[in-house]
Amino acid sequence: MTRRRIIAGNWKMFTDLEEAVALARGVAEATARFATDVDVVVIPPSCLIAPVVSALGESHVGVGAQNMHPEPRGAYTGELSGPMLTSVGCSYVVCGHSERRHLFGETSEFVGTKVAAAHRFGLTPILCVGETLEEREAGETEAIVGEQLRRGIDGLTKEEIAATIIAYEPVWAIGTGRTASAEQAQAVHAHLRAQLVKRAGAQVAEAVRIQYGGSVKPSNAGELLSQPDIDGALVGGASLKADSFAGIVGA
Repeated sequence: MTRRRIIAGNWKMFTDLEEAVALARGVAEATARFATDVDVVVIPPSCLIAPVVSALGESHVGVGAQNMHPEPRGAYTGELSGPMLTSVGCSYVVCGHSERRHLFGETSEFVGTKVAAAHRFGLTPILCVGETLEEREAGETEAIVGEQLRRGIDGLTKEEIAATIIAYEPVWAIGTGRTASAEQAQAVHAHLRAQLVKRAGAQVAEAVRIQYGGSVKPSNAGELLSQPDIDGALVGGASLKADSFAGIVGA
């Protein structure tokens, strides 16, 4: 099976309104020639989703959110719901980014409720998994990411699993300039796909797109994306400049 590649840019807590609109338009222009081959997604700060959607117009670029609450509405000050996100044109949502897990204490179980809610509300979840440096050095990588994956897709149907995007982001490589080698990344991606086979069968596992994230840039994207189980990238810092992001899409 040939899985369609997907490159998503997580802008984190960067860009003001003017910068976000300019970056969105720059990404759309710089990646237009790849639109038939690659899904391109930008993930701006939540308060800027609506103007970014407006700036992108009818372009090929999809828009995602960095986080959401699993409930559709309620007294959750500061949170955003899936229906809110879809109402402003959002199509994707990141669930369980390591910064949410480690800085804000989100558990794998809670992340799983978000993934399930995303499907209920018509969003495509990008489920992030990844180990710390200490966990890798202790030989626990496969156990850690396997457990995060298992709890993240717990309760999903096979159809929902097939429509979930997985993002392997080694915590030690996010924003550090360090990158897992192509061989290291491929090994973890292959392990994740093997776990999906056990959970949902080979046909579903082959359909799931697994991204790599962790200091991806144009200079290393080609080697990473040439691996058989790496289907795209979840890009941080390099997504904040249209030309560097387009270089990764081009790879």
